[in-house]
This record gives sequence, C-alpha cells and structure tokens, in this order.
Amino acid sequence: MPTPRPTEIELTARQEVILKQIVRRHTSPQRLVKRATIVLYAAQGQSNSQIAHQMGMVRNTVMLWRERWGKASVGLKALEVEGAEEKALRAAIAGTLSDAPRPGSPGKFSAEQVTQILALACEDPQLSQRPISHWSARELADEAAQRGIVERISPQQVDRFLKSGGFATASQPLLAERQA
Repeated sequence: MPTPRPTEIELTARQEVILKQIVRRHTSPQRLVKRATIVLYAAQGQSNSQIAHQMGMVRNTVMLWRERWGKASVGLKALEVEGAEEKALRAAIAGTLSDAPRPGSPGKFSAEQVTQILALACEDPQLSQRPISHWSARELADEAAQRGIVERISPQQVDRFLKSGGFATASQPLLAERQA
C-alpha cells in the first residue's frame, strides 16, 4: 500500500513573517516554536522524514502538524482576505499551533455545590451544633454531606476548594456608611 503524499504547505507572506517571529521570540513556548518550525520547513518543500530527522522527532509528529496546518490554512487565508488585523491573524496562527482540547472526566461537583460548601465555611460551626470554634476540612465535608449538598466529599477536596478560591477580604468597606 503506497504511503499518502504529504500535505503541501503554501504560506502567505504574512503567515511566514508571523511564524518566523514565533520561532525567534525568546518568550515563545517551545512547543509553538517546534510546530512553527515544522510548518516553515514543510513550506520549503522538505519531506516529513527530513523534517523529523532535522528536528530530532518522530515522523508522525511532523505529519500531524503538517496536516493540522493544511486543514487550517483555508481559514487563515480567509482571515487575510477579510483584512484581519495582525493581532487576529497572530492569534489564529497560535491557535492552529496549540494543542487540541483533550477529553477528561467531567467535574464531580457543580459550581452551585462548591458555592454552597464555601458559604458553609463562612457560617459559625456552632449554628450547626458542632462543638468546635472553627471549621476543619473534615468537619466541612461531614456537614456538607449531612445537609445534602453533596452525597459525599473528601476533606482533601474541600480543602482544595477553600485554597483555590483566592478569597480575600476587601481592603476598604464596600458599603457606604450611614450618616447621622
């Protein structure tokens, strides 16, 4: 069975300039630099094997990014025809060279449940007939399950919710003071 011909890459002048800027810029993430370099070499007519050997990577990786660029090139050219600004074209090219979204397991807790757990942490534990002065992650997890906010939750997960919030009290009063 013959191997399929690699996708031909033709770059516009603007695309080539942006790709070269990505490669030269010291602040560009290395994954984008490698992918931009693959596209630039492919546009020069190099084969997948040549690019892979030159860059020290496997041929399948080169094929993947060459194909992705080939599929996105019509949309990129359309952006240029529409007269898109440099910033928009740069963002589209970076998006083309970025990782595709990966599937993952859905979150186990809804935003509403997280909010209710955080609100619970703001309550006085003694109102829940808890003989403690401050909530611990274990006590919050137990109380959230007891109130039916969640079926069950680990203290570690409650602790992650509390730490990830980035909550801070206001530096100034938020409400206007009442004048007498």
